Amino acid sequence: SQKYTAIGLLGKATDTLDATGKVTEEKPYDQVTKGDLENVLQKFTGDIMQVPPLYSALKKDGERLSTLMKRGEAVEAKPARPVRVYSLSLQQFQPPLFTLDVECGGGFYVRSLVSDIGKELSTCATMQELTRTKHGPFTLEEHALYEDKWTIDEIARSLQHCTSLLPAEPSHKKLKTEHPGETAVSCE
Repeated sequence: SQKYTAIGLLGKATDTLDATGKVTEEKPYDQVTKGDLENVLQKFTGDIMQVPPLYSALKKDGERLSTLMKRGEAVEAKPARPVRVYSLSLQQFQPPLFTLDVECGGGFYVRSLVSDIGKELSTCATMQELTRTKHGPFTLEEHALYEDKWTIDEIARSLQHCTSLLPAEPSHKKLKTEHPGETAVSCE
């Protein structure tokens, strides 16, 4: 399983479901109480169905959905699929911000969760920040790492890339990725 701490922002929705996207909707959120949030979290715990975000590393005909969307091609929403949430708790509520601790199985999108929580509360929400707190031996120093990058293949590719780049001495440069605002795994 993987653990994350996520900060959500109530009252705004974006096309990417996170802070890098364009705002697509704004709604009032003053009616939402801490109790409302805690109650809603129960609906998102256990085995649930989740629609993956349109802007994601998922592929259609071998091309990333995010690449197709940037070219302005129509992308239909992917069907909901089963995902598992082992635990979900509210750490902090300072409207419009709320902080969640999430432990989930593979293939789970935390930004979809934040967006779905917003809808369930009759407002909208977008993910401001995501910190991976556990993934095997890897720990994280950077915020807002796109969770769809944290697959064994991506990590392996990134480490391989680093080793080939840095035969002599370690460098602290971040690798460039195709997505502005996306953070690469740093190679020390």
